[in-house]
Amino acid sequence: MTSDTAATSVLKFLKRDVAVFMVVELVERPLPKPSSEGYIEARLLEALGETRLALEYLERGLTRNAAGKAFQAWKALLAALLRLELEKLKALAKTEEERGWLESKAVPRVPTAKMKSLSRLLEEVGHGGISLWTDRILNLHDYQYHGPDPSGELSKYATREDAVADIKSVLQELARRVEALKSRVRWGDELERVLEEVKRALEGGVACVNC
Repeated sequence: MTSDTAATSVLKFLKRDVAVFMVVELVERPLPKPSSEGYIEARLLEALGETRLALEYLERGLTRNAAGKAFQAWKALLAALLRLELEKLKALAKTEEERGWLESKAVPRVPTAKMKSLSRLLEEVGHGGISLWTDRILNLHDYQYHGPDPSGELSKYATREDAVADIKSVLQELARRVEALKSRVRWGDELERVLEEVKRALEGGVACVNC
């Protein structure tokens, strides 16, 4: 390796580390209250930050950690969408109790056991295909805890390679859905910067070590 090549590699590594440090700071921030104006933006930033960390884990060959981060990223996206569409969702609810639950539990917590039903509600208000992606992320959630399982009893993934393919596809879909919200949410410079960082990481490809 020439000195110029080595210097370029070191610079690339340092830039990546700076980007990762920035998103770690991002996902550790306290969330504003769901009723506040900045809640949706904060959740989208969280989703993108967790996405970038998932890509970093993939780069290091830590597929189960990457699956966990992808799950957190998708959950944050669902929270943002639930808050964005809250009034439409409440109009679909059959009882006052259901409307209260959507506001007090679904938006701030996105309970894992309710992610499928909440995704179906989001489809009803215009977010086509999101249920299938939620199913995939729930499969990855199982993979996070059980790893590859050729028997298919504890995890839907027989190999790490299968899980990596789904992690990448979910993260690409998440970035696409976040970008599609530009005209509907408060879109600041920070959101734009983090989205572009995620897109660069996705477009650059992830060389998963030992995968």
